Amino acid sequence: MTKSLREIGESVKSVDAVVYVLDSRAPFSCINPAFAPVIAGKPVVYALNKADLVPEKELAAWIARLSTDGTAAVTLNSTASNAANVVSGKLRVLCASKIERQKSRGINAIIRAMVIGVPNSGKSTLINNLCGKAKTVTGNKAGVTRGMQWVRVSPYLEVMDTPGTLYPKLDNYEVALNLAFIGSIRDEVLDTYELSLELIKKLSSMGDALEKRYGFAPSGDALADLKSVASRRGFILKGGEPDLERASAAVIDDFRKGRMGRIILEKAV
Repeated sequence: MTKSLREIGESVKSVDAVVYVLDSRAPFSCINPAFAPVIAGKPVVYALNKADLVPEKELAAWIARLSTDGTAAVTLNSTASNAANVVSGKLRVLCASKIERQKSRGINAIIRAMVIGVPNSGKSTLINNLCGKAKTVTGNKAGVTRGMQWVRVSPYLEVMDTPGTLYPKLDNYEVALNLAFIGSIRDEVLDTYELSLELIKKLSSMGDALEKRYGFAPSGDALADLKSVASRRGFILKGGEPDLERASAAVIDDFRKGRMGRIILEKAV
């Protein structure tokens, strides 16, 4: 992580702006405080990605909170066809002074932007969408992008993909949980069973997501609810015991892939 931050710090000197990709379900948790001093002074476009998984009203509140002087915020689903226009349009607005300076000299300005974010936020998928074809390696898990790479999007826009970078120290339990829920922490280092119980507790306090997906109202006992998931999904071991390992994986996967409906873990206000 320290190496990635150091490389980003060196490379950011050569860019005009930063595209900060956030998972719309947990925007606050995705804002890595280690990035703040590294990108200070650069125009920033906050790209609230995976917006199709979150209620529109909540997204609007986050857009208002993140839009300040020198920054812009947009919502998008990085796999949608309009991602390129939305992000590149905001970059041109933030870099208008450079464009005008170059234009006055008879030069077509090339905007150079760095794309940053925590693992699995959708950085590489967004870049591929900007390009209209796959130019970076993508995957639905943390840690797919391994190094820095420049990608030519158009004659007027170049972007640098960067590795997903986590906090130097995850000492906030709620933030750590949210990052684990959305897949920004590698599953290999997580206890899926314990994580699923925490997710069930979280979802039970927020609405009827579990009832909509699995057909039962939360009982207030996360373990009992996990057993109900196993029963409803037919995850039964020999002897009739519920297969809690499969049920745990199913709960986490259903949340991450939006099968429980539009859910936001962190509200702007």
